[in-house]
Amino acid sequence: MTSPETFARFRSLHVAGSPLVLANAWDGASAALVARAGAPAVATTSAGIAWSLGLPDGGGLGRAEALASLARIVRAAGGTPVTADLEGGYGASPSETAAMVAAAMELGVVGVNLEDGRRSPEEFAAHLAAVRDSCGAELFINARTDVFLAGAAGEEDLVGEALRRGRAYVGAGADGVFAPGAVSAGAIAALVRGLDAPLNVMLSPGGPSLDELAALGVARISWGSGLAELAYAALRDAAAATPTGGIFTASAAPLGYGELNSLF
Repeated sequence: MTSPETFARFRSLHVAGSPLVLANAWDGASAALVARAGAPAVATTSAGIAWSLGLPDGGGLGRAEALASLARIVRAAGGTPVTADLEGGYGASPSETAAMVAAAMELGVVGVNLEDGRRSPEEFAAHLAAVRDSCGAELFINARTDVFLAGAAGEEDLVGEALRRGRAYVGAGADGVFAPGAVSAGAIAALVRGLDAPLNVMLSPGGPSLDELAALGVARISWGSGLAELAYAALRDAAAATPTGGIFTASAAPLGYGELNSLF
């Protein structure tokens, strides 16, 4: 049973201007390494979990696989709080999503990421409300909007849509808003100003640095699948050097998300 103090401690880490920086794990070993490095919390990456199981991200991972992997990660984290990437919640209905989140809480997580994907904001808000009603006030619900990843409009329109969705999600019970793909300082600053909740963004190549994101008022920063991509790039390079007896030098360039996803 996760203690109320652990839930409260995780929640307290979300401070605008002094952000929680999360390394995302995908299996027991990666979770143990993150925890032993002294991280205040361990986040999971659904993409990394899917790839580790030989599945594509974005629908390849199912409820059973997600929970089994999460159980191993929580155990390996050794008491360090874990927040779980549960994609869209693995449920067609709000009650199914709430049941999935409840099952994750039973494993010991203190927070969850849930994403809107292709759902309308009204539909996704109903899922968030069901999770909040079912799982209680202690759980930190981080509501992810994918409008920037879709990128089908200009930045001003994307910011406006992200704000519309984020406000609806907070109104439905979310504690924070995650906007992966928001990269420019202007967009991030507008989201911080316009949302009455901690903003989570993802580290992006060429995007603002950690210090710059803190100065913009971001409260949470995630690697996403970035660490898994780096780890698999090292494996690729070592495997390529092995047949010729070459000297393995770790590449600074990760495998791209699309390249990894196309393996399955």
